Amino acid sequence: MDQGSHLHPGDDGELSVLIGQTLLGLRDSFVMVMSRARQRVIQGFIVFSIVVLLLWTAAFLYGSFYYSYMPKAAFSSPVHYYYRADCESPASFLCSYPVANVSLMRNKKHVLTFGQAYRMSLQLEMPDSPTNQELGMFMIKTTCFSRDGEQVASSARSSMLRYHSDLLMNLRTLLFLPAFLTGVAEQEQVLQVELFSDYTDDPYAPSVTAVIEIMSNKVQIYSSQLYIHAHFTGIRHLLFNFPLISALVGVSSNFIFLSLLFVLSYARLLFRVDLGAEQLRTDGLLSNRDRNLNNNQHEDAAADTAELMGPLQMTPTNLSQERTHL
Repeated sequence: MDQGSHLHPGDDGELSVLIGQTLLGLRDSFVMVMSRARQRVIQGFIVFSIVVLLLWTAAFLYGSFYYSYMPKAAFSSPVHYYYRADCESPASFLCSYPVANVSLMRNKKHVLTFGQAYRMSLQLEMPDSPTNQELGMFMIKTTCFSRDGEQVASSARSSMLRYHSDLLMNLRTLLFLPAFLTGVAEQEQVLQVELFSDYTDDPYAPSVTAVIEIMSNKVQIYSSQLYIHAHFTGIRHLLFNFPLISALVGVSSNFIFLSLLFVLSYARLLFRVDLGAEQLRTDGLLSNRDRNLNNNQHEDAAADTAELMGPLQMTPTNLSQERTHL
């Protein structure tokens, strides 16, 4: 009856030792797992940081290339005409042709990029008045000058208002009468005159100003605007018309190139470290071998000397023994 209740004194110690060893094993396993997890987290953070850095670098390189390679696509400037009106001739309101001087500089920088083709056009807002209708065709002369006052390019274009019959004008006036009365619309025509179809600036004599002259002293103008549009070809055409695809391809190419460069640099560094360790190990083995050879050479030299001296070699101990014997 008492066999199940009696325990040997050593059983409790063995059980506690077993539990302690189990707990120690669990603790070691937990520490090892946490150490590996922390190591993986650190490695993942380092890889993520390197990838983000490479992406930012690739995007910065593409943006720098884009803004340095792509010129300004469009440029516009208001055109203000000046003329003389102090003449005494009653046949004309103006004594000279309207002339405007338009600057092709912005913030002390050239608007036109060297080697890029541009299209220049002049927009004229003219009233649909009897004077302009009777004016007929008129010429517009444009001349570009360099900083030294040298004429770089010149062109002359003709233009005129669209013809509308009296019946059509009356019907149009009746139809748009509320808009005309409220000021929403005006009786005007907008003309687009192409001044240069393919203008390329000279890098040795860049244009800094354009002189626009309307060769008529009876013309009436509300306002005028000069427009310059770049005509892109080749890579610039792709970059301008397909910006998202171009940015994706450019950033991806830069990222692949930078990643390959980083991997090669890291592999070269590892190879150099391994080569240095191997060289140190080899140098240590060679130094030990040289030391052993030197020791062996010294021992052989001492043995040869002892054999040559033979019985003449006597130590102080042998001398004292010889004196005692005598």
